[in-house]
Amino acid sequence: MRISPIIMIHQFSIKMLSPRYLKPVFMVAFVILLSYGCSHFLPGEKQAPSTKEMAPSVTEDKVRDAYNYFTLASLALTNGEYNKAQEYLSIAIEKDPESAFLHLRMAMLLKGMKDFNGAISHAAKCVELEPQNTSHLLLLADLYTMTGQDDLALEQYNKALALDPGNQRIRLILATFQIKKGQFKEALSIIDKMIEQDPESIIARYYRGKVELELKNYQAAEKSLLEVLRLKEGHESTMFDLGMLYQLTNRKKDAVRMFERLLNYNPENMSARVRLVQLYRKLGLTNKADQQISQIKENAQPGEAGRQSLGLIYLGQGKVDEAIEELNLILSIWPEDQKSRYYLGMAYHEKGDLEKALENFYQITEGSKYFIDTQMHIAFILDTQKLHQKAISILRKAISLNNERPEIYLMLASIYENLQQYDKAISVVKEGMNILKDDIDLMFRLGVLLDKTGDKTACLEQMNRILEINPDHADSLNYIGYTYAEQGVRLDEAMEMVKRALEIKPDSGYIIDSLGWIYFQKGQYDEAVTYLKKSSELTPDDPTINEHLGDAYLKKMEYENALKYYKKALSSEHPSPEKLKEKISEVRRLMGVKR
Repeated sequence: MRISPIIMIHQFSIKMLSPRYLKPVFMVAFVILLSYGCSHFLPGEKQAPSTKEMAPSVTEDKVRDAYNYFTLASLALTNGEYNKAQEYLSIAIEKDPESAFLHLRMAMLLKGMKDFNGAISHAAKCVELEPQNTSHLLLLADLYTMTGQDDLALEQYNKALALDPGNQRIRLILATFQIKKGQFKEALSIIDKMIEQDPESIIARYYRGKVELELKNYQAAEKSLLEVLRLKEGHESTMFDLGMLYQLTNRKKDAVRMFERLLNYNPENMSARVRLVQLYRKLGLTNKADQQISQIKENAQPGEAGRQSLGLIYLGQGKVDEAIEELNLILSIWPEDQKSRYYLGMAYHEKGDLEKALENFYQITEGSKYFIDTQMHIAFILDTQKLHQKAISILRKAISLNNERPEIYLMLASIYENLQQYDKAISVVKEGMNILKDDIDLMFRLGVLLDKTGDKTACLEQMNRILEINPDHADSLNYIGYTYAEQGVRLDEAMEMVKRALEIKPDSGYIIDSLGWIYFQKGQYDEAVTYLKKSSELTPDDPTINEHLGDAYLKKMEYENALKYYKKALSSEHPSPEKLKEKISEVRRLMGVKR
């Protein structure tokens, strides 16, 4: 059954959860457009070519023979014998090689058989024989697009548009090409031409709203999408996208009204219900959120997106047992559902049931898109179980499967780092940097590791390289500033860098600690205590921060507070406990308290 492309294009976007998915979603629509393009060579089709189509380029006998073989090909298709149909069509083309009709039929047959290169050859012959035929041009363009030959496709689409300037489908495809390349303004120009030709075009106005949404032009996006609803009141995808827009712009009540409106038209839209659960909770409407959850449980079957989303909602809310129950229900009916299996493993991991977590993670197959992430979870668990070599082997395999994921290198390096095998950790990070040039996270980790080997100069050089790429990299600014503070040098420059970092990350306990420590090194102990105390409140279990605060109180001769924070630092696995015990002894001596 062939479905209207307009319906298909409007249906696909209901799965879009955020504007960042806009380009992939447009590509889905694009494939639909391509598949719809020309009339198909369908099984059972027996329409004979007209006299004009079967041009008398050969003798009358050969034309008759070609027609006979075309008829045999049609009969073979009726019986589902595609290879035989191809054989008969090939003979027909041999009899009449200048028949555009026969080349068109062969192109459509080969397209259906996924022999795109063969289809391109015959479609190109159609264009050669009838260069003014728009259908031939579109078929060739569609085939070029399917095989990733975008430049050749664009050439044919533009030729077709020149012959048929009112063809909305061609303009929509050209707009999609611009979207694919991230050229949204150019796409808008094409879409606006479509609207100029047909002001009532729902699909053009809908696409306009989607592009404006991608550009974060929220007012323009809202205007276009509302215009779609004016033209077609119950347009489901548009209502969903407007709800998303309102969420993005923090108009929670408007978002609620839009999703509720959508559910009035389609109560079975589980994606809208999932969004309402999130919105109701943010608005403090717990009862309404629970009602939506009940609706999802009653109406969505295991394996459906809504039911799966319910499990993820529970997981996001920290309701681990409920998440496990939901995901297990899905897997009881759909045991091969890799997404549910992956999140069930995560739920067990969060619960602390590592055996069950591993049991589910090990069932994720290598071909799954969740496989690499799963391997990282497995490696993390094994590392916590002190099975370091197994964890390392798993991460090595993950890199062999996908060497463009920086987090895999970082995790592998962290295992070596925790084992104090800094040379191996550095080697892993550099390996990643050879593949992922200028990856900031890898560059930063390299700087930290160089510092741990005692090479402060190389560490600072690395941090400065990061700032050449990204002058606002807060962690690098902080690292340099803190290093200067530790060394007691260039304190004014250090303060300037750390204050810049704090503007970027105002709630970072570590950056606030750096600022407090600079004040300490400058002898400004009141200011030091102010910032270090705030840092300790934000990061209460960090032993270094608590030690710094103890040092500042000691300088102010507030011995009880100094002792309090030294003890707190000692209880938090301080890296140098003996040194800290000496400080505690000194404070007790100053207080006149026996050890």
